Amino acid sequence: MTEMTGPKHERYCAAVEAEVARFVGLVAAADPTTPVPTCPGWTIADLVKHHGTTHRWVEHLVRHRATERIWSRDVPLDLPENESQYPAWLAAGGSAALRTLRAADPDTPVWSHGADQHVRFWPRRLLFEAVVHLADAELALGRRPQIDGETAADGVDELLQHLPFAARVAENIRRLGLDGEAVHLYATDTGTEWVIKIGGGGFSWERGHSEGTATARATAGDLLLLVYGRLRPEHERITTAGDRELLASWLAATAL
Repeated sequence: MTEMTGPKHERYCAAVEAEVARFVGLVAAADPTTPVPTCPGWTIADLVKHHGTTHRWVEHLVRHRATERIWSRDVPLDLPENESQYPAWLAAGGSAALRTLRAADPDTPVWSHGADQHVRFWPRRLLFEAVVHLADAELALGRRPQIDGETAADGVDELLQHLPFAARVAENIRRLGLDGEAVHLYATDTGTEWVIKIGGGGFSWERGHSEGTATARATAGDLLLLVYGRLRPEHERITTAGDRELLASWLAATAL
């Protein structure tokens, strides 16, 4: 294990632990039948089940050092029959996943749905699963999500790194038929900027400044919610400029 990998791995694990605790605390006091508008057709109970399933799936992958994909439907869930017990079930699964991740060498090979096929991929992925789904629950319960700026900026990076490995998204981007257009994202609180260049049937991106064909400005947290489809470009907290149809097309094509 490299000197830098270990501390970073633990920082992500600690961040996951904190976010999951916030999520559990929030949903434990909520009506499980509450609709979740940002996940159409889901209730709070469905959201908790999905989030908890991810923890058990990742724990299984890492514990078994799986180097080929295992589907979540093939992993034991031990899901309670009573939805009121889902928050405790989620907490237990999150704790188990973190124990397994912390006990593993971050450089151990393990399957992932991204470029990095190592254990170290998973704490970062679980962090943004937790951040976005906590925001889903907060929005469902009439609260405004509060996402740390640097964490949110890392989340935008992580999503952009992950998108090319999502086959459906890659095909959607190819079907846009664009070449030379660019989407510019500017985080008003951290000053972080991203330039997403679309062309050649795919896209490239970098942190930096460039005049894009379309621009979206907001806090890093709101930009994270924008790129995850939790906020629309026309939301009052998002300022857009340039080709708004391009921005909308990009967001639709990259929706997960």
